[in-house]
Amino acid sequence: MHPDTEPRRRLLRTAAWALVTILVVATGLVGVVLWQHSYEMHEQRVSIRHGGHTLNGVLATPKDGHDRHGLVVHVHGDGPIDATHDDGYKPLWEANAKAGYASLSWDKPGVDGAPGDWLDQSMDDRADETAAAIAWARTRPDIDGDRIGLWGASQAGWVLPKVAARTPVSFVIAVSPAVNWLRQGRYNLLAEARAEGASPARVQARIARSDAIRRLLEHHATFDEYAEAMHGDTDGMTAGRWNFISKNYTADATRDLRSLRGVPVLLILAGHDVHVDTTDTERTYRGTLGGGGALTVERYPDATHSLLRRSIGQSDVKATLTALFLPRSLFAAGFLDDQRRFLNGLGRGAGATS
Repeated sequence: MHPDTEPRRRLLRTAAWALVTILVVATGLVGVVLWQHSYEMHEQRVSIRHGGHTLNGVLATPKDGHDRHGLVVHVHGDGPIDATHDDGYKPLWEANAKAGYASLSWDKPGVDGAPGDWLDQSMDDRADETAAAIAWARTRPDIDGDRIGLWGASQAGWVLPKVAARTPVSFVIAVSPAVNWLRQGRYNLLAEARAEGASPARVQARIARSDAIRRLLEHHATFDEYAEAMHGDTDGMTAGRWNFISKNYTADATRDLRSLRGVPVLLILAGHDVHVDTTDTERTYRGTLGGGGALTVERYPDATHSLLRRSIGQSDVKATLTALFLPRSLFAAGFLDDQRRFLNGLGRGAGATS
């Protein structure tokens, strides 16, 4: 036997076992991912006609054997969001399903091939769109039309009460909702400056720029006029985004919130929200909706604006890994359970059948 043969064989055996180990671990990780992303609900793509266009949606229904379910209609926050919010809604939909509720969501116009452009929408346009989706849902035999409510985050705070003024809703879950566009913008500017440790001079420069932009909006300036006033420094602003802001910068939910009086409302607020002044939001909701037990407020001290755990929200790597391997653990402790309990507390209603 050649003297180099045995070491070579040992090396090959070691390499083979290493490869087997890697394959076993990889298979196990794939299995974990598949298991973690297997949710207790049925999902189906649906199409909803509205205003001559089609809303491309997803309807998720419980696997509980009942013929009819209540429905949670999801209203997105800001940005180009698809029906599942890149699968981020699925843990929420599963919590809804455990309470016996289906969930409905759709791609924003212009997202994933959907017709239209969400940057062309006003908050009233978004409310009309949502009311059309509710009307569609009420025609379905598997949806209990008397148990349809709304879930909305952030910018949806301006949409939810407008929807309730257009069509009856049986509940609202408002997650980090804004009240006044301009106040929110100023709060966000100052909160981010504090988080960055910006100098007083830099803070004042940001305020001056913000005030200049407000004056341009008040004078209905075009995007080109905005760019000229900013000396070409558009800070990432596009013509489409300027159009969207111009349509909506006067948004204020205070008056519209009156349409939610008497409707069970779960107001969800984060402890580390640099986008929305949660104190202002809670004060407005309590002042407008009053007592009577219809308003429930839940605060999550360790949550960010998106209701992610703060430690996760501060790290893109941690957020990606958690979304991959433990998607239900992305959110603040108790967030999913509290929504499920809120829905459970509403009851199945007289119209529900099994």
